[in-house]
Amino acid sequence: MDTLSYKTASINKATADKQWVVVDAEGQILGRMCTKIAKILRGKYKPSFTPHVDCGDNVIVINADKVRLTGNKWNDRVYVRYTGYPGGQREMTPAQMLQKGADRLILKVVKGMLPKNRLGAQLLTNIRVFAGPEHNMQAQQPKQIDINTLK
Repeated sequence: MDTLSYKTASINKATADKQWVVVDAEGQILGRMCTKIAKILRGKYKPSFTPHVDCGDNVIVINADKVRLTGNKWNDRVYVRYTGYPGGQREMTPAQMLQKGADRLILKVVKGMLPKNRLGAQLLTNIRVFAGPEHNMQAQQPKQIDINTLK
């Protein structure tokens, strides 16, 4: 048997097989759902995963306003940001973020689970979040997936 018969396929941006998937967030726990979304965006569920390439799928999240948090995390957890000015530290709870827009909460959580570099910023553009059950991405012909079947 030839020892070089097994080669590792390293894909690039042009050869990546990117698809569109729909994730229903209704009744899902926020952190557990977002870890799986981050892995889909990164491409870790694919056998052709390449760490330095955007090879993941595009994700459409629907029913983002019906996501769950366990315990008292809606009001006890605090997300801190800094405006850059003296005294400019701002705090928001998940409940306040959800009132401003359901997409803010999901994007904030998913962003924290992606790499902190240019690739992570580019991967974050591959997610679309909608508060209700309808989305305007029918032209991409996305397929519905059950997030609970993923590990």
